[in-house]
Amino acid sequence: MKQLTHKDVKNKQQKFPITIVCDAIRTPENIGMCFRISESFGVEKIFFHKNSPSVENRKVINTARNTIQEINYELYHNFEETIQQLKEEGNTIIGIEITDKSINIQDFDFTNHKKIVLLLGNERNGIENINLVDATIAIPMYGRNSSMNVIHSLAITLYEVTNQLAVS
Repeated sequence: MKQLTHKDVKNKQQKFPITIVCDAIRTPENIGMCFRISESFGVEKIFFHKNSPSVENRKVINTARNTIQEINYELYHNFEETIQQLKEEGNTIIGIEITDKSINIQDFDFTNHKKIVLLLGNERNGIENINLVDATIAIPMYGRNSSMNVIHSLAITLYEVTNQLAVS
């Protein structure tokens, strides 16, 4: 067995109709990892709140590596207006959040949606206005803890979404 380098691996470089909206994420490392994970899974675009750490932040740059240039991103000022605009553009807004109506991620059929927005909540308070979403999904967990880091949730969700979309 031989460990491969980045030069040895040729990814498909496929894009999916997925947009990420980060609801006021405040940790630079989470912003950087959002770029890195989103680029890895072929996300089309990311929206960050204007008060989130900027792409000039050293921790964002170091964590994102060179993926900032590889994915479209935009800053937004008003969360509700941004979500409404994305809905008008034909997106289904899916919150990654634990609610009384959440569907287990593996039971949600992402192939029934033409354009998908995955909405990530703030690290401390979750999604600001949960009533703006079309659906919420939850990741089953088996330990005592009922939540995980927002970017870990994004990575698991993107794996499931792209797995479903790639085979459909």
